[in-house]
Amino acid sequence: MKRIGELYRVEAEIRGSDPAARLAARQERPAPIVAELEAWLTRHRARVATKSPQGEALKYIAKYWDGLCLFLTDGRIEIDNNTVARSIRPIALNRKIALFAGHDAGAENWAVIASLIETCKLNAVDPHAWLAATLSAIAGGHMQSRVENLLPWNYASKV
Repeated sequence: MKRIGELYRVEAEIRGSDPAARLAARQERPAPIVAELEAWLTRHRARVATKSPQGEALKYIAKYWDGLCLFLTDGRIEIDNNTVARSIRPIALNRKIALFAGHDAGAENWAVIASLIETCKLNAVDPHAWLAATLSAIAGGHMQSRVENLLPWNYASKV
């Protein structure tokens, strides 16, 4: 845990830096920590029973080791997916709320609307402005074959 804490301290220091600077800092400080952590993992996997809870945990870590180390090779990659998980949490929550809509069709419609609203937020688009513009475009005869132009990420590039 101490080593993992050290990795996150470095990440806190370099957060917001350009990818090249992040990569350089990671090669200097976290890379040796990760190498040490890998050696520790290898030693302990050999000493622990494979089917024990600790053995299963160490096996899981080893299985995903390459993914863990990916942040050391690309300055654009975060050390974890916490940022993404936090940003999609409202989408999952809205989907669960739709379960209590009272009718399957109502729940499906709510899920679609909630997904579009959260997609607007993820793309830094005001959901109300996007919905008003989209409904106006549809009412104004927007061609169905060009519906992709009305999607939130395309609306964001127009604003």
